[in-house]
Amino acid sequence: MSAVAQTATSPATTANLSETSRPDRDQRRRPGRARLPALIGLLVVLFWIVVALTVQWWAPYDPLQMVARRLRPPSAEHWLGTDALGRDVLTRTLFGAQQSLPISVVVVLAGAGIGSALGAIAGFLGGIVDAIIMRAVDITLSLPAVLLAMAVAASIGPGLTNATIAMIIVWWPLYARLMRAEVMSVKRRDHVDAAIAGGAGPMRLLTRHILPLCWTPVLINATMDFGQVVLLTASLSFIGLGARPPSPEWGAMISEGATDFYYWWVAFGPGLAILSVVMGTNFLGDALRDALDPRSRA
Repeated sequence: MSAVAQTATSPATTANLSETSRPDRDQRRRPGRARLPALIGLLVVLFWIVVALTVQWWAPYDPLQMVARRLRPPSAEHWLGTDALGRDVLTRTLFGAQQSLPISVVVVLAGAGIGSALGAIAGFLGGIVDAIIMRAVDITLSLPAVLLAMAVAASIGPGLTNATIAMIIVWWPLYARLMRAEVMSVKRRDHVDAAIAGGAGPMRLLTRHILPLCWTPVLINATMDFGQVVLLTASLSFIGLGARPPSPEWGAMISEGATDFYYWWVAFGPGLAILSVVMGTNFLGDALRDALDPRSRA
């Protein structure tokens, strides 16, 4: 009887063991699969950072000088061909990183700094201060980001400086809303009540006990927004509200190449650069979220 029972129950036992072991195998395999996009994103971001910092020393040509016949297709001498003025497209694409990347850093840092400060004040103080700040946030977010940036840039004039100001105006409300939600969640925790009972003042309470626990979502969001700012910068330059010719900016280069579809290589280089930056920062942001946010691993 015992042998029969053992034989009868062994398939179920084997099935249960296989079911319980499968999540373990998946958990062992998941980190390897998750690390590959993160590594790709990190390499892409590091590549463009190195290019932006060093391209002036090793670029094959001058980005503003005519180096060959106009509109030559890709060749061994000019890997991405030449544009309508005979300038090397690859060189101009590499130099474009010196304009798009610093602007993105400024916009993300300024937007995150201003928005986080206002959001922290709104979430911590509440009341009329919270109402005023969040109504400004709601008004700004009620308009599409691209249209608002276009309107601001058009009102203050074209140029990369004015486009940067326009994008900061568009970007800070996102971080204000995010930081306000985090502060309101953290300030209800027990350790904050204990700090209040211990005599901590409002400034110490905010800076020492609340804000250190609120920066993870802001950091993740800022990493992903970096590529989006590059894309928005290119969009403003594409319609003439960003970089001015002959500046080698990615959006302006795409605008030049969009006039004639048959010369596809003029827009291919900057378009590929924008795509790589956006995908790289998204991969890196996903990796940071998995590493820093325990809820994403649940």
